[in-house]
Amino acid sequence: MNILFLCTGNSCRSILGEATFNHLAPQGWRAMSAGSKPTGYVHPRSLALLAKEGIANEGYFSKSWDSLPVTPDIVITVCGSAAGETCPAYLGPVIRTHWGVDDPAHATGTEAEIEAAFYTAYRILRARIEAFLALPLAQLATDKTALKAAMDKIGQEIVNA
Repeated sequence: MNILFLCTGNSCRSILGEATFNHLAPQGWRAMSAGSKPTGYVHPRSLALLAKEGIANEGYFSKSWDSLPVTPDIVITVCGSAAGETCPAYLGPVIRTHWGVDDPAHATGTEAEIEAAFYTAYRILRARIEAFLALPLAQLATDKTALKAAMDKIGQEIVNA
């Protein structure tokens, strides 16, 4: 299964989702990330956070959804709603779910407050990914309606971590 973490800029949240998923995923499951309007860079705080958490952070780059190496089976949008952010709509025959997370790239305040915004985004995404990977994936892979419902539930129920 190929999972796409999608947002607008592909510099923070979708990169955190991609790297965390690939760190935790079973064999045969792979994540990628992209943006509808990629910033062209990965936020340095995202890379530093991944390294601090023991997750490989090499090779990640901000890319467009037009340049994906494979067609995803599942698309997870991670755009937040706090700033009135509009999520891109991925068209195609895929399972879609929304796991909104506020964008830490727009956090303001002290260094500690900005760091906390990045860790909050990471912890929420990690908790959702862990909940997803705890599902009976082999069984759900054959029932797309049940898989979508389970993923939607994860996005609605895990709002803090």
